Amino acid sequence: MRRWFETRTFRRINRLYLVAIAGLLYIQGGAEPPTRAQEAPAAKEAAEAAPIGQFLTISGTVDDMLFGRVNRSALALQSRAQQEKRRGVLVLEILPGSSPFHQVLGLARFLSTEVSSLTTVAYIPEKLTGNHVVLALACHEIVMRPDAELGDVSLGTPLDPDEQSFVVNLVNRRHNRKVNEALALGMLDRQKEVLWVQVEMGKKPNESRESRVVSRSGYDDLAKAGAQILDVKTIKEAGSPGVFSGERARGYNILVMNTAQSRDEVATLYRLPREAMRENAATGEAPKAVIIRIDNMIDPMLEQFVLRQIDRAVGDGTNLIIFEIDSPGGYAMISVHISDAISELSRKKVRTVAWVPKKALSAAAIIASGCDEIYLHGDAIIGDAGGIEIGRGGQFEFAQPKVMEPVRRHLENVAEKKHRPAALLLAMTDKDLEVFCVTNRDTGTVTYMTELQIHQSNGQWIKGDVVPESGRNQLLTVNGRRAHELQLAETPVRDFDELQARLGIPHDVTVPTSTRTWVDSLIFTLNTGWAMTLLCLLGFMGIYLELHFPSGAFGIMSCVCFGLFFWSRFLGGTAGWLEIVLFLLGAGCVAIEIFVVPGVGVFGVSGAILCGFSLILATQTFVIPHSLADVEQLTKSMAALCGAIVGMVVIAALISRYLPSIPLFNDMVLAPPGSAASSSEPKLRPDLAGEGAFINPVLERDQALVGKQGTAMTVLRPAGKAQLGEDFVDVISDGPFISAGRNIEVVEVSGNRVIVREVG
Repeated sequence: MRRWFETRTFRRINRLYLVAIAGLLYIQGGAEPPTRAQEAPAAKEAAEAAPIGQFLTISGTVDDMLFGRVNRSALALQSRAQQEKRRGVLVLEILPGSSPFHQVLGLARFLSTEVSSLTTVAYIPEKLTGNHVVLALACHEIVMRPDAELGDVSLGTPLDPDEQSFVVNLVNRRHNRKVNEALALGMLDRQKEVLWVQVEMGKKPNESRESRVVSRSGYDDLAKAGAQILDVKTIKEAGSPGVFSGERARGYNILVMNTAQSRDEVATLYRLPREAMRENAATGEAPKAVIIRIDNMIDPMLEQFVLRQIDRAVGDGTNLIIFEIDSPGGYAMISVHISDAISELSRKKVRTVAWVPKKALSAAAIIASGCDEIYLHGDAIIGDAGGIEIGRGGQFEFAQPKVMEPVRRHLENVAEKKHRPAALLLAMTDKDLEVFCVTNRDTGTVTYMTELQIHQSNGQWIKGDVVPESGRNQLLTVNGRRAHELQLAETPVRDFDELQARLGIPHDVTVPTSTRTWVDSLIFTLNTGWAMTLLCLLGFMGIYLELHFPSGAFGIMSCVCFGLFFWSRFLGGTAGWLEIVLFLLGAGCVAIEIFVVPGVGVFGVSGAILCGFSLILATQTFVIPHSLADVEQLTKSMAALCGAIVGMVVIAALISRYLPSIPLFNDMVLAPPGSAASSSEPKLRPDLAGEGAFINPVLERDQALVGKQGTAMTVLRPAGKAQLGEDFVDVISDGPFISAGRNIEVVEVSGNRVIVREVG
């Protein structure tokens, strides 16, 4: 004991002596700058304080394309880390898949040898078995969700000896100090038994305890060597698959370095910036980008336009879509549909970015929330997404909570997908919702939660200050700088050029803007109120003229007009198949009334109602109005339709009145009964016509029917069939219905109408 004290005292004196000498040297150095060797610790500390990283997802099959993407990303990250003298962290989120072992072997060898200066981390969010487990074993560290499972490489089929030897050699390099040969063999071979033992190392009073993972033979060797074994547990039985959950592995201090529920927590564990979590399907290459502008009012027409532009961009092979948003808002549910479509683009390996140079309020903020990344100008604003309705007296009122419930559910879903605090997005829709800054008790992660979320965490999160922009009868609205502080958006950018650089787009590349085509412009024009009135007017007039002047041309004109109407409304987002079916059904009823059972009235009235109902429904997104705004829209639709009907009646009256007297057109229609003959026409008595004069055979046949008697073969209500001599003729009663079998007499023939009356 005395010797130990003397030695310690001597060492302390030596340290004091060295410190004194160092102080004198520093004073003698005066104002000389520190040497490179002296700067090294500071540089190292700075590098440790600001690591750089990249997340990549490995799923499906490991093929040449995936290998190339990982290769480019890892080498680029390693080069950047070396140039900037910073720590580089490559996080591979490994998902289940089926890959040949030789492909996995190549990628595992690359990770263990070619990028050794990087810290490679395997993140396992769900159960992972099979060959993909080898990729996790090739990384320096493994992070798992507590309920995720990892292991059973062979899946019950023994591996080839060379394959097993490769994995064992990989593990023996001790890239991951939480994995040793015994544990790896237990994951490779179901027949292996794996034990966890706790042994006592050293002698008193300097003894220590150490836990090890050993095979059965390894345990026997420890016992023979006389090791002080304090505890032993079988963590894998012989004959069972070697699968370990994150929570279980963490409890034994094996396999995993940490557990994490999400990418956010992984990024926090390794102090990685939010940008590291953004993946680019073409990492290492300049992305193929396009801009889609979302401005002005967000309505059904804009929704369909944006969805068409997205489909065109994806079809052209675009892997980066920038949504330039500058809008005060619009329809809430329309914005939810657009946001849903944008959020699902990640499944197609398309990166989505919202760029807000000025404002993204109300529905526009909901659309932005569906993007992978949100970039704002420092003074741009985002938020204020509460629902607004027009109440009594035309006053704006906050929408009822049940109206906004679908919007809130959507915001919660996209917040989880895009790694943003859901509480802050909800505060944009709820003026009374207070949000608090909270800190994770275990990891120190800082995020934002509501009072309810904090309570449900069972003490895992420590409540901090309230976010001043939330609650207190105000909808959360923040500028670009504050949005970045609240983890809603990325670091603000000054202009699009800076954004382009941040997204990895070369400065000499001009990003194309997806603009309206002639089809889009035509759709927007045809969806206006006056276009609806004009198309309906021309459609109705085509039907009227076709019935009076059968030629086919007017019928085609009517079909084209109604076809354009429903086509534009269908692509405009206000019409669906229901409206089209109702219109066709109504047109069919009208045709039955005219050509099959004329005069009944039931089919005609029903058809007219169905057609009018379908035309009105095609101009709006609702069936029954629920607000004053809906009532206003319904009124406009009915006014446009009534205007078309009134216009048709007026034009039809003018045609009937003046067309017979207009040269060139007077032969198209018969003059009304009783109209005076034109004074300019020659007057000639029929009996003076010579033998060679032309006699119209149709007129002669029709006149021969007048006075002819026959029998009603069907009930005349008022139309039906009658037998006149040996001929069966379609006839119409001139008054009351006539029962079948009664005697009739032809009293008038007008065109194709044979009018009869009952005779005793």
